[in-house]
Amino acid sequence: MSDKREREKRREERLQKESEAQSQERRKRLVQLSAGIGLLALVVVVAAIVVSQNQGGGGGGDATSLEDVGLVASELRGVPQQGMVLGEPSARVTVLEFGDLQCPVCKAYSEEVVPQLIEGPVSAGEAKLEFRNYTIIGAQSVPAGAAAIAAGQQSRAWNYIELFYRNQGEEGSGYVTPEFMTAIARGAGVPDLQRWNEARKSKAVLAEVARSTKEATARFEFEGTPSFAVEGPKGTEALGTPGSAEAIEEAIRKVG
Repeated sequence: MSDKREREKRREERLQKESEAQSQERRKRLVQLSAGIGLLALVVVVAAIVVSQNQGGGGGGDATSLEDVGLVASELRGVPQQGMVLGEPSARVTVLEFGDLQCPVCKAYSEEVVPQLIEGPVSAGEAKLEFRNYTIIGAQSVPAGAAAIAAGQQSRAWNYIELFYRNQGEEGSGYVTPEFMTAIARGAGVPDLQRWNEARKSKAVLAEVARSTKEATARFEFEGTPSFAVEGPKGTEALGTPGSAEAIEEAIRKVG
């Protein structure tokens, strides 16, 4: 066998191993998801995950052509934002979402579960929703999460998060570039892009990404994304990955 053919053979074997490793990781996350939710909810959420992964492999991650800019703005219009918190600051209950902006399961939840919370208990002033980074997908998850925090410093965190999810590319594909993140920030309506660009690279913001990731594992012992916890006057409920908005709403009533 020639040297060229031998190199091609080794390259094909390497690509096959990488593909198998990625598939095994996706299956692992689905198993973790199924452990905590009912069968019917699992079917709905997994279907959304499959769709989101297919979209991510196709048109996602494109800095030149963002989707759903108007939709995200419409969904969040009129809902107060401060930092990483969405909802009335005086709300008695806080729903913590630990997510990774590269996570396709998180994308599915942002489209299927989170909107119900925003339209329901958040808009009613019963609870506020706080996003905390739990960066487990890969190295690019850190700058993505930092960019969301920087957007939050200008009261646009949730616009950034939701718009990022709707334009999410395939995990680990390299789509999280400065150009892509800037396009998301612009689409999210971040007023001062220069200030945002400086903040997302700051030591303080990067340290916050690391802190919340550690909190997810050390305090709540979460093992996958997205994971939810609900805090209120009557205590804290660590839900992990619930199968529906109704499960989160039940926890809100329990601790409120």
